[in-house]
Amino acid sequence: MKKLKISLVSLGCPKNLVDAEVMLGHLPAERFEIIAEDELADIIVVNTCSFIQDAKEESIETILDVADYKQTGKCRMLIVSGCLPQRYQEELAEQLPEVDLFMGTSDAPRIVALIDRQFGRKESSTEIGIPDYLYDHSTPRLNSSPFYTNYIKIADGCSNHCSYCIIPQLRGALRSRSVESVVTEARALAEKGVREINLIAQDITAYGADRQDGAAIEPLLRELVKIEKLDWIRLLYAYPDGISDELIALIAGEEKICNYLDIPLQHIDDQILKQMNRRLDSAGVKRLLQRLRQQIPDLTLRTSFIVGFPGESAAQFEKLLHFVEEGHFERVGVFAYSREEGTGAAKLKGQIPDRTKQSRLRRLMIAQAKISFEHNQALVGSIKKVLVEGFSEETELLLKARSAGQAPDVDGCCLITAGQAEVGEMVELRISDSSEYDLIGEIVEDSGC
Repeated sequence: MKKLKISLVSLGCPKNLVDAEVMLGHLPAERFEIIAEDELADIIVVNTCSFIQDAKEESIETILDVADYKQTGKCRMLIVSGCLPQRYQEELAEQLPEVDLFMGTSDAPRIVALIDRQFGRKESSTEIGIPDYLYDHSTPRLNSSPFYTNYIKIADGCSNHCSYCIIPQLRGALRSRSVESVVTEARALAEKGVREINLIAQDITAYGADRQDGAAIEPLLRELVKIEKLDWIRLLYAYPDGISDELIALIAGEEKICNYLDIPLQHIDDQILKQMNRRLDSAGVKRLLQRLRQQIPDLTLRTSFIVGFPGESAAQFEKLLHFVEEGHFERVGVFAYSREEGTGAAKLKGQIPDRTKQSRLRRLMIAQAKISFEHNQALVGSIKKVLVEGFSEETELLLKARSAGQAPDVDGCCLITAGQAEVGEMVELRISDSSEYDLIGEIVEDSGC
């Protein structure tokens, strides 16, 4: 029997990428061939994001773009999966007749059965299950990351219920994997050559709170650091009030745990934080930052902020801007508030005009660019251990790498101007210069790590 060729476009965050890899892993090799060229695929899957308006628009544009291959390519079936159909299943079925099959955030294990059921039908179908699925170490998964790095989703769903966030409706309540399951997956990846794992969840500090077996981020990390072939363990998306003294001590004391934390703070004004349903006030945030800086050497902090939240006054924004200008963070992401139906914040009075949101976003990013440059310039002359990733996208004359303070996909990189190394190798880099977001340096001779 001729194999069906299938291509996949995954949008959104790394958590979405893992979902896409799990979906592909459920496709038996004797029936399906995974290809990169959408125009040659019999089946195209678009795994969508709908966290904010921009993500929804990107998802719709991508769907319409690949739908053209039903006319100009070989596509016989277009599948749209993930957050967008989970949220808008009825509307999408009416507005996107080009799509043959809609699947939700928990439907990856059913993909073969759904494809088989859909073939032969003349009308599109919507197959949206309850968002309650969670993969584990035994789940088939087709990894698409470079061989030296990978994401491990340790939990799915969220029970924090921030007023601006739609995630609990799309992903369900928090559900965590067992420590044993995560460690088993990490050990298997290390045996295949993965040197860096990035632990992801909507909130890694809540990991294990839904279980009754003692699972928590701290005991998980104690087991992961025992895996000999792993070099870096990175923690992404830590809710601020869940960062314990024990966790801080682990990061500071364990060489394999990157001195890096991504802590989405969202704002610093107490009234805004309260309306966002955030549990830590500004004083608590500042105490946390002080503890982290005092106890973890060479810490790289990343955060994200929302500007233009309903009712945000000019004075409240200026407070946030001043907070950023104080230089607390090496990395900052800024989002304009997106009014998402079904959230508490969507009902609040004082919605901010888009023009004002964009102006505030630009001002915050300009301020942070200066801070980022100052942080990077302070590293000139130092030696950093880096993971070599290959040639720079800008020129094949330069290798690129990442330090422990640079997470994949979201942070800058290190550009190597002298020295040779293999992809996936760890070497020492003497930093000679920097830009706002990237470091520049030369490999220290005989520095293979």
